[in-house]
Amino acid sequence: MKEVLHTIITNLVDNPDSVEVNQIDGTQSVVFEVKVAEGDMGKIIGKQGRIAKSIRTVMKAVAAKEHKKATVEFIG
Repeated sequence: MKEVLHTIITNLVDNPDSVEVNQIDGTQSVVFEVKVAEGDMGKIIGKQGRIAKSIRTVMKAVAAKEHKKATVEFIG
């Protein structure tokens, strides 16, 4: 799951080398912490948070295949 999120994020930003994705596993849930360059944060969030919401929706679908719940947090 981490690779899927990393691929999505790196294709959206101008500086793909600065992308960091940390995965924190729980028993039935997974939390992803995404860090990008300060200038790329707006591209990840999008207007009114639409891109961020879409990323979260995709990750929830991927996690559902493994019977888990996914949460994506964007850290500035």
